[in-house]
This record gives sequence, structure tokens and C-alpha cells, in this order.
Amino acid sequence: MGEAASGPATPAARRLLGFRAVLRHIDPAIAAAFGCIVLLLLLGSLYSSSFLSPEYLLQQLKVASFLGVIATGAMIVILLGQIDLSVPWVVAVGGMMSTAAAGWGPAGQALAIPVGVACGVALGLVNGAGVAYLRLPSMIVTLAVNAVAQGLMVVHTGGFSPQDASSSAMRFIATGDTVFGIPNALLVWAAIGAGAVFLLTRTTFGRVVYAIGNRERAAYLSGARTQRVVLAAFALAGGLSAFGGVLLAGYASKAAQAMGDPYLLPAIAAVVLGGTSILGGRGNYFGTVAGVILITLLQSILSVMQIEEYGRHVIYGIVIIVMLLIYGRSRRPWE
Repeated sequence: MGEAASGPATPAARRLLGFRAVLRHIDPAIAAAFGCIVLLLLLGSLYSSSFLSPEYLLQQLKVASFLGVIATGAMIVILLGQIDLSVPWVVAVGGMMSTAAAGWGPAGQALAIPVGVACGVALGLVNGAGVAYLRLPSMIVTLAVNAVAQGLMVVHTGGFSPQDASSSAMRFIATGDTVFGIPNALLVWAAIGAGAVFLLTRTTFGRVVYAIGNRERAAYLSGARTQRVVLAAFALAGGLSAFGGVLLAGYASKAAQAMGDPYLLPAIAAVVLGGTSILGGRGNYFGTVAGVILITLLQSILSVMQIEEYGRHVIYGIVIIVMLLIYGRSRRPWE
């Protein structure tokens, strides 16, 4: 009698309770994103059987790696309850300055990647200073920095397409594969993702990022150095966007002035699609991973269906609006 009162007596009942406990810990947004990934693969297989081949999947993960690196920085900023609209030209700055440095000779070949990333960090610091210390809206500051970066690159190139080539290290990271045929770009994304998970879940910085996204004033009154965290978050986002540009330049063997334009909406859409609240304070990096893969597969299928670029942007915009309605309306001002 005591055993029956204290809990289930049969192994089947225990397994059922354990399964229900697992389900309670699964984020519905992440589950929905991975479900959509499976659905897209099945739909893609109707056009071509190669959609389910290991070669195709590895190629798609390789392409997703570039967006994944950029989306990692975008997620950190969105968790703050902010937005970074400087992504397009920070990506271009990273790619263009890294290839420019590669033309400096042997020393430039070694410094190409650090130079590109450092330029992105510098632009991110400008974004962060404007938001954290000048208290300007992130949308306005980052849009202005994007325009400034564009102007600087036009001056740098004289308005012409950059002629510099990427370094051998950039090409190796972006296009090579050294471990069991796994693309190096995918390994780089995995390393950055692991670092992001550790940063957001195991450090004081990560806890403060979530706290700022929920209630910045409460985080400040609790003793958190909110301004420094916001500054560091934007600098980190700038560095990751620029590194994404470095990878793209290595993949194409050269940089281009508008190389970052196709990545702003997809990066935001991937983050929001993965369940990160556009209002900040809630999100899981594995959801962003699912969102990146989903967006990449969606791009691939839209290309197969020969959807024009403007149609893709319409779809990304609809995705952001729908996810904002789903996740953004779940919080109320008095919560």
C-alpha cells in the first residue's frame, strides 16, 4: 500500500513519467524549428533525391556556418533587448580589411584575420558606446555606424570593387576540411557556438546579459555593471560579424562591397525563429543553431524554386513578424 501511494509501481509508468519530464524541458520553439528542418528536407527531396545525401547536408552545414557565426553575435545583442543593424557593412569591413591586410606581404598574410576581426570589434565598440553611455536607441546608432562603415569602405576602394585576394589561411578555414571530411568552417562555427553557450550560461557576463534583457534597471540596481556588459556585447557582436566577413572572403577568395547585405535579415530571422525573444531576456543558443539551419535550407529550396531575391526578403520579414507575435506578446509591461 505504501509503495502504491508513494509512486508508480510499474516500470512502464516510471518511463511514462520520465518521458513527460523530458517533454517539459524541451523548448517548443526549438522543437518546432527542428521539426521544420525535417519538413524542409522532405519537401526538398521531392525536387531532388540529393537533398537527403550526406554530401548535400555537409555542404548546407558549411554554408550555414557563415550565417551561424554572424547570428551568434546578433543573438547576444538581441538578448539585451537591442538590435544591431550595422551587420551588413561590418561584415563587409571584416572581409575587405582582411584581404587588404593580406596584400601587405608575409606579415600581412599572418595578420589578415586579426586585422579584419579587430576592425569589426572597433565598430562594435562605437555601437556599444552609443547605446550604453550615450543612451541612444540601438536601431539609430547601429544604422548610423553601418552608413559610416559603408562610406569608409567606398573611400578605401575608391568606389571600385576590391582587388585584394584573401590569404591562404582564410581560404583554408573557409573551404578546407581536415577532420574526417568535415568542413573547417563548420568546426569553426562549432567552436564559436560552444564558446557562446559557455559565455551565456556559465559566466557572470551571460547572466547579466539575460538580466539586462529582462529588466535593465533591476540589473543595474542589483550591482551589475550594465554599461560595460552592453559595450562588451556589441563589441563581441561586431567581432563575430567581421569574422563572418573574413570567412566569406576566404570562401570566395576575395571581398566585395555588398557582401554583407544578404545577411542582416537572415541573421535576425534565424535568432528569432530559434525562440529568442526580440524583446530580450530569453533565448537558447541551440534554438539559434536550429534557426540558422532552417534559414539555410529555406534559402536552398527557394533557390531551387527560382524565387527572386525580393521574394526571399518578403519571406524573412513575414517570419520575423510571425515570431514576434508569438514570442513578443508573451511578456507584458508589468511582468
